[in-house]
Amino acid sequence: MFLLKSHQTTGTSIDIQGAHFLSPDQSVQLLSQLLWKAALISAPLLLALLLTGVLVSIVQVVTQIQEMSLTFIPKLIVAIAVLGTAGPWMLRELTTFSATLINAIPKQI
Repeated sequence: MFLLKSHQTTGTSIDIQGAHFLSPDQSVQLLSQLLWKAALISAPLLLALLLTGVLVSIVQVVTQIQEMSLTFIPKLIVAIAVLGTAGPWMLRELTTFSATLINAIPKQI
């Protein structure tokens, strides 16, 4: 609970009594989990697009075709395919992490 106390010499200041905050260790652990989950969720799409980009670049070097749509169209097709196949898993991981995080809020108060 936030309580305002008035001080005559310094003006008004905020005194926080009874409030519980995350410790620095808990904050770092939460940030670590968040970054790890973000990397895990984005990995299938990023790796597929990286592999597609490298393969298209190799084909362009070998055939000496420098067409801009040749790099864009295969990446678009791969992105749609990966999101279609791995999308449900990615969404399930994200909602599970979010639900766990939201359910942990009352324990911190």
